[in-house]
Amino acid sequence: MQPTIRLSKSLSEKASLIVFTESENWEKLCQNEREINFIRQKLEKGKDFVTLHRLNRLLVFINKAKGEENYKKWEDLRKKGNKVLNLINEEKIEALQIVGRQENPDFILAFCEGIALSNYQFLKYKSDKKENSLKTIEIFSETIKESSLKELSNLIEGTFTARDLINEPLIYLTAEQLSDDLHTIAKKTGFSVEVFEESKIKSLKMGGLLAVNAGTPNPPTFNVLEYKAENAVNKQPIILVGKGVVYDTGGLSLKPTANSMDLMKSDMAGAAAVIGTFCAAASNQLPVHLIGLIPATENRPSGNAMTPGDVITMQNGKTVEILNTDAEGRLILADALSYASKYNPELVIDVATLTGAAVRAIGKEGIVFMGETSDSAKEDIIASGHEVYERLVEFPLWEEYEEQIQSDIADINNLGGPTAGATTAGMFLKHFINYNWLHLDIAGPAFLTSPDSYRGKNGTGVGVRLLYRFLKNRTLKNG
Repeated sequence: MQPTIRLSKSLSEKASLIVFTESENWEKLCQNEREINFIRQKLEKGKDFVTLHRLNRLLVFINKAKGEENYKKWEDLRKKGNKVLNLINEEKIEALQIVGRQENPDFILAFCEGIALSNYQFLKYKSDKKENSLKTIEIFSETIKESSLKELSNLIEGTFTARDLINEPLIYLTAEQLSDDLHTIAKKTGFSVEVFEESKIKSLKMGGLLAVNAGTPNPPTFNVLEYKAENAVNKQPIILVGKGVVYDTGGLSLKPTANSMDLMKSDMAGAAAVIGTFCAAASNQLPVHLIGLIPATENRPSGNAMTPGDVITMQNGKTVEILNTDAEGRLILADALSYASKYNPELVIDVATLTGAAVRAIGKEGIVFMGETSDSAKEDIIASGHEVYERLVEFPLWEEYEEQIQSDIADINNLGGPTAGATTAGMFLKHFINYNWLHLDIAGPAFLTSPDSYRGKNGTGVGVRLLYRFLKNRTLKNG
């Protein structure tokens, strides 16, 4: 659960305290010189934090942040927040107060973010719901505003929403259920949703989405999200496109790798990232006009499933030879990217767990991206990625890669060659755009099989904090 985050006007004498030792006069919270010397010695040896146990509470003294650049210091503090959170829950502490007087309030906010993100749990299907103890975080600081805490809280809630959706199994989260949940989420946070059902999808000639869905027992949906602030700084909308494959068997090209299907409920993590971003943007009333496009379906094998060798016609009229039915994400994204052109967008960003090649290239540590847009937009997304530590690596879209997706019998094929798989997937998508565009392949960090600090285990919600920071920075620049 997300703890309540709020400001405190006074230093608590009862709650457990988290004390930043970079703050002035932290020694006053100690009872004697012996305690002060004990803490100093531990911190000088490089301890992340030092604890003092009192009869009714715990005092935790946080060492200074590591790293030269601010963004590395913020990440160090988020990770320290994760370690402290584990201690807090072990001690069954329900309320804590963070004390600090740093000139840069972002340091305290980063630490608080690490604690709050680490407190996530997905207990819906647990009979014995052992909830974390932490319920409340108070911050006693002269440099932080209530509005900053509200913004942070809403951003964390958006990330948790994304994590919840990713962690849901297919037995619950079909494409239709995703659309139903979207209506509930949208009503709660303040954006609108329109859902296209199968008949509408057919009328729009979305051949990619229909082909992927052909082998499944459940119908597809195409979801159009919109959030438009009255004071939006962009005259043309920014469009976020999320891959919504709610489960992927690979289709008739059944996934061959052992245990590879175990994680495939997470193949809609791109859709979850878009939804979480809309939650955060709407809740925080970000001055922006956003459109979200989420094609949703399962990819299963059956007698009706698309087959290798098929040729399908996409929403923009291009024909695609199917060489592998497990390269399905690009097919549904292509229809959404084609549809996006009707809005005359300022920028389109698609987010998808698209290729194993991206995972092999940079692992779970980062996001592969590429695109056709200005250098400034690329620089902005990279900078935003550093700020939230969802780092990006740009892959090239060199014209030589185009040869790998050529087809003998159709305009293009959906597979590419034996190398540069993440890039050839991007080259495929490039055939369906006529606007400024960025493609984010989040296959590496979207779903983790072991805990990774405040990102946790299973669905991480990667992309929500990145996209929100990118949008916020863009509004500040253009406002």
